[in-house]
Amino acid sequence: MRLGIIGLPQCGKTTIFNALTRGSQPTGSVSGKIEVHTSVVDVPDARVDRLVPLFNPKKTVYAKVTYADIAGLDGSAGKAGIAGNLLNQLTQMDGFIHVVRVFENDIVPHLSGSVDAQRDLLAMDSEFILNDLISVERRLERLDEERKKGGGRDKLVVERDIALFQRFHQALGAEIPLRDMDLSEDEQLSVVGFGFLTLKPVLVVLNIEESQSEPEIVYHHKWSKIVSLKGKLEMELAQLPVEEAQLFMADYEIEELSLNRIIRYSYDLLGLQSFFTVGPDEVRAWTVQRGATAPEAAGKIHSDLQKGFIRAEVIHYNDLVALGGMTEARAKGKLRLEGKEYIVQDGDVITIRFSN
Repeated sequence: MRLGIIGLPQCGKTTIFNALTRGSQPTGSVSGKIEVHTSVVDVPDARVDRLVPLFNPKKTVYAKVTYADIAGLDGSAGKAGIAGNLLNQLTQMDGFIHVVRVFENDIVPHLSGSVDAQRDLLAMDSEFILNDLISVERRLERLDEERKKGGGRDKLVVERDIALFQRFHQALGAEIPLRDMDLSEDEQLSVVGFGFLTLKPVLVVLNIEESQSEPEIVYHHKWSKIVSLKGKLEMELAQLPVEEAQLFMADYEIEELSLNRIIRYSYDLLGLQSFFTVGPDEVRAWTVQRGATAPEAAGKIHSDLQKGFIRAEVIHYNDLVALGGMTEARAKGKLRLEGKEYIVQDGDVITIRFSN
């Protein structure tokens, strides 16, 4: 999972990046350059921690999430759209964490002269909508040429694509993000390669001061969620030793660090879940889409397992922990064999049986 942290200049984007990654990137600079800082973070999962003492593995591997702090967006892309290098970075992301400034700070003045979270949120959305609109118009021009020339793809396929992109054009022209449209699974798959920005899930992070409460923001879109974070405080806590951070969290009545919450919200928005493989060599968490079949989960482990898939031996984490291990689970008949049609559930512990 790759999440791009975006936002207008001076919104505290890098502060949030540091809070999520326990990093120490310099904050507060406005260079106007396209810069991308990335960090791969373990996905905290208490279930992995509980499985480890059951198997005493040589290796423990958590699921991973990659955060990318993407600088260069300032709301001024205009009719030309977002610059190529920056657009290339954005299209690679599975979703966005859009940081919106709510905090007041005279030392760090807002480039627009005032703090207005609703305005800034819409400014970034408008930039993405405009960029997608430009891409759609270019695609429609090519499709029209293809229809006139003929001799290539099936005419019905071309007409189907034209109809779909005309729907896109109508929505974007009305300033509606593509993720708000009702698209079939086939339609979604057909446009994956275009990397439309407004089709990606968005977690809006309102960057507030310690004493601020969450402002009322109007943002009714699908695959979107709004959360508030005390960015500067969260960054400082993330950079402290664990024991010391826990004391400060108790003082500020913070139940958990933003790292945990943001990952949980991101999993929900992207429709992801975790399954586990266990044994004396390794206990590992894997990330898979909700609705994935057993062979698809096997493919996450290794492509050969998906190709040679025979059966999956499955037990849910809750049952495994309650029984105390695989030996006890087998004795109680809790391990079951599932075939190619089995839909993996969050928390499944899976062993793949396959042929070479």
